[in-house]
Formats: sequence, C-alpha cells, structure tokens
Amino acid sequence: MPPAPSARTLPPMQQAPASAPTPPVPSTGYTRLFAVPEFRAVFAAHALSLLGVVVGEIALSVLVYGLTGSPLMSALTFALGFLPHVVGGTLLAGVADRFPARRVLVVCDLVCAACAALMAVPAVPVGALLALRCVPAVVSPVFQGTRMATLADVLGDGDLFVLGRSLLRIVAQSALLAGYGLGGLLLTAVAPRHALLITSGAFLASAALLRFGTRRRPARAGRAGALTGDSLRGARQVLADRRVRVLLLLFWVPPMFVVVPEALAAPYADALGAGSTGLGLLMCALPVGAIAGELYAGSRLRPAVRERIALPLVCLMLLPYLGYALHPNLPVSLLLLLLSGAGAAYTLGLDQWFVRAVPQELRGRAMTLLTAGLMTVQGVGMALAGAAAEFAGVTATVTGAGALGTACCAALAVAARRTEERDGADRNMTDR
Repeated sequence: MPPAPSARTLPPMQQAPASAPTPPVPSTGYTRLFAVPEFRAVFAAHALSLLGVVVGEIALSVLVYGLTGSPLMSALTFALGFLPHVVGGTLLAGVADRFPARRVLVVCDLVCAACAALMAVPAVPVGALLALRCVPAVVSPVFQGTRMATLADVLGDGDLFVLGRSLLRIVAQSALLAGYGLGGLLLTAVAPRHALLITSGAFLASAALLRFGTRRRPARAGRAGALTGDSLRGARQVLADRRVRVLLLLFWVPPMFVVVPEALAAPYADALGAGSTGLGLLMCALPVGAIAGELYAGSRLRPAVRERIALPLVCLMLLPYLGYALHPNLPVSLLLLLLSGAGAAYTLGLDQWFVRAVPQELRGRAMTLLTAGLMTVQGVGMALAGAAAEFAGVTATVTGAGALGTACCAALAVAARRTEERDGADRNMTDR
C-alpha cells in the first residue's frame, strides 16, 4: 500500500486533522455501505437528482428543437450542460468549505428545481431557456464536490469512502445507459414542459432527503474575504502541492482520451455500415466496461490490491485503442471498448490516495475542482477528437488517442510514484 502523505503535502497549517475512527467492517463489498443511514439518504438523493438531470436534458432538447426547428440549437442545450462547469468549479469552489455541507447541497438542489420549474412556464423564450440551462451546470461542480467531501465525513476517509464514491459513479454510468431510453419513452406520454416539472420534483425530493436524512456539520473553513477570491486562493492551495497536482491529472487526462471513440461513434458506425443499432452498442460499450470493472474491483479486491493495481491499470487502459489501426469490425470494436472501459477501476485506488493527500479544510474545494476539471477535459477531448477526425479520419484519430494517451498516462504514473516515494521519505525523516 502506498505510504500516507506526510505533513509536507500541503503547508503545515493546512494539514488534515485525524479522522474519527470507524467501526471495523468487512474488507470488500458494496452492501456494507447501506448499513450507514446517512449514506442511504445520500444514495437515494443521488439517484433522484440523476433522474432529474437525464429527464431534464432530454425534455429541454426536445422543447428547444420544437420551438426553433434547429438541430444546432437542440445540440447546444446539451453542450451547455458541460461548458459552465469550469466557472462553478473555479469561482464558486469556496462555497463547498465556507458553509455547512448540508446547507450547500440542499440549496443547490433547490436552485436546480427552481430552474426546471421556470423552464416549464410556457411563456419563457428560447434564450431564457438556454440561460436557465446554464445555472444548474454552474452549481453542479459545487454540489458534486461538496457531496464527495461529505462522503468522507459520513463514511470516514478509508475504504468505505472509496466504495461509496465508486458506487455513485456506477449509478451515474448506469443512469446514462438506461436513462435516455426511459426519458424518450416518458416523452411519448407527457409534453416536454410537463417532463420538466418531473425534473423539478426530483430535485425537490433530493433536497428533502439530504435535509432530513443527513446531519448538520459545521463548515470546514472560515470565510476569508470575498467568495471568488477565496475560491481562487483555495484552488491555488490545492494545486500548490505536486502530489495533489499529479493525482488530479491522473483523474483528468485518461478520460480526455477515453471519450474519443464515443465522440466519433456516429461516423465510425456509418463507416462500418452498422446502422443505429451498431451506434447504440458503440455508445454503450465503454460505460458497460467501466461498470463491470468498478463492480469487480470494489466487490472482489481488497483495498491494498486496488491501490497496487491503480497505476498499472491507468497505463494499460488506452492500449486497446491501438487495435483500431487494424480497422476492426463491430464485435471486435466493442470488445476493445469494453476492455478500455474496464480500466476505469484504477479510480478506486486513486480515490484513496487523493483523500489522504488533501487536508480536510480544503476537501470540498479539492473535490469541486476535480469534478469541474473532469467535465471540462471530457468536453475538450470530444472537441479535439472531432477536429482531428476531419483531417486524419476516425480510425487514425482513435489509434492516435490510444498511443498519445498511453504515453501521457505512463508519464503521470511515473510522476505519481515519485511523489509517493518523496512523501514516504519525508515521513520517515520526520518520524511520522
């Protein structure tokens, strides 16, 4: 198991206090999470908010297309779900630590519920609909970062935290697989504006679960100056430590390359003559592989093993994309994507290192920064994939992503190992 970070991972005044001891638990398995009442509330709220997000995205896209008749405007409603994350993740990150976590989570849900309810008003013009679409995207990284930091309070910062974070990711991936199909079916029964009212109700239910299902905890840090300045200072503090920077890059860089085949699934399916069925399978293969990989690692592997395989997995996960150079048929392409998706299990080991490296008083800001960066780099990766495919073609672009991504991941793995060894040496020299 990698050594715990020493006091030098961030300035001494920011060192995390010792976590409250947690009762002994079995070494593996997700079911033990549900023995924690607060986690049950967080989990149910997560599922409801995902329902709200998926239904809202589909309903708003259909509504905007119906009002404008423009495919560009319809697509823009989806893009606006990604782009504002960087704003919330940098300028509002301080909210996660300056205020009690439960209050932040509930207010974020209420803001999203209000926006969805306003979208359902018939007189709202398209420009206002798109503006309202941006608001939840701005508060989303704050909500997700605060929730992840709260998980460490609810579950401790050991293996239960890793499994809890993993389970929320698995639910999110599963929701993407099933949610859009179910959302489409819903719109055959109700109008888009009525579906937006369902979205608003889902966010209200999530807010109620968090308000009454979790206990109040004080803010992690005091309010020092203006929110924007405090958020930027917090980001600088988080990024000041080399170990934390490397871990953040390990969260961000692999997904930027992993999304390339998804971004190019439509032209690739067309080139294969696979039709809409093949396109759907290509879009599903990566998340199915990710779900399978995380489920196996979380339920069958011990914490020490998950940490031991994290860096080898991150170095291997993009290698299947090199197989695109052989112009594989649909079944082989699906197998390559499944293998690459399964490599996402590396995040379980990475989660443990990250929560050790970040002091408690900066945890909310660090998680918010992580979330915002992750959403942003995926959008950047999709855009770059499209641009590269215009000149090099789909198979060359995916193959190039595999080669370049593997090189970047290997460099980051070496950097992570070096920072781990440095921190271990520092701890030994200071007898910590």
